[in-house]
Amino acid sequence: MASIEFLNVTQSFGGNVIIKDLNLKIEDGKFTVLVGPSGCGKTTLLRMIAGLDPQVSGSVLIDGTDVTRIAPGQRGVAMVFQNYAIYPTMSVRENIEFGLKNNKVAKEERTRLVESISSTVGLYEYLDRKPSTLSGGQRQRVALARAMVKKPSVFLMDEPLSNLDAKLRVQMRIELIEMHKKLGSTFVYVTHDQVEAMSMADTIVLMNRGSIQQEAPPEIIYRQPNNLFAAQFIGVPPMNVGELGADGAKFGFRPESAVLTTEPGDKHFSDKGTIITREMLGSETIYQVRSENHSYMIKCTEDLFSVDQQVYVGVDADKLYFFGADENRIAVQDSRYGEYMNVIRGQRNG
Repeated sequence: MASIEFLNVTQSFGGNVIIKDLNLKIEDGKFTVLVGPSGCGKTTLLRMIAGLDPQVSGSVLIDGTDVTRIAPGQRGVAMVFQNYAIYPTMSVRENIEFGLKNNKVAKEERTRLVESISSTVGLYEYLDRKPSTLSGGQRQRVALARAMVKKPSVFLMDEPLSNLDAKLRVQMRIELIEMHKKLGSTFVYVTHDQVEAMSMADTIVLMNRGSIQQEAPPEIIYRQPNNLFAAQFIGVPPMNVGELGADGAKFGFRPESAVLTTEPGDKHFSDKGTIITREMLGSETIYQVRSENHSYMIKCTEDLFSVDQQVYVGVDADKLYFFGADENRIAVQDSRYGEYMNVIRGQRNG
């Protein structure tokens, strides 16, 4: 196991600064997920840890040691790529033991390690097969086994599930969580999929345009987003956000925090609108409601309404969020919070 630390790290390619003066500590033994839109810098961070693209300035520390001048193969890390990077002409066994052979590990030890790890990831009976005969999930397990057999202190994973279908992704997420618990190693996982981030992470590092927007456990980012970007990136559907009409501020609420009714209610925030779309998803139904000034996505556990029906959207005071003109969330202790509560109550429509 090992902690990872970035100290004032800057990275640029072709004169374009991707990351500037970044500081981050990834805790020892945690499952940390770097998440954000394409091009935000998350894979760049991963490749700096691996030593594939050394930083322009600053330091990267693994377990307290500056690894800036240490070769990738000597850093005690193993990386699993999006495209698996397994050799099609080799058997599963040969793929898994490839790195061990290069490191001149004795044949008996290689056999012991390969068979032990392949049993852990459910590949033992496939050791003599070629990758072309395996499913996508099995090929991904080959890539994981090849990383595990090195016994790294850090596992780096760059969107490893993106090539799998939806059902298999869910299954592999569960397997990776269980694997992390079993190994106790430091996992650093890159994805653009916030559902993956929320379901797998001990800690989420949310990035945008090369900067860290928030670093916290999933439940904290969801319930206490630092800013408008965090509020709208994390959550499906994303947080509803509208103009407050005061100081350039905005208000917001989660789709499941609203109540739909056919008559005006007594909620702190209320708005009258019409249902534009209805998505019945089994255990929940998602409605798009359009009012005179706003459009909302509302998540309900019951399927009670229909398209073109007039409804009232109601939200309790403790479910409302406010964001300043700088897009940072306004805390309850801030004097503006009470003012904006009064403003939004005065805007009740219907």
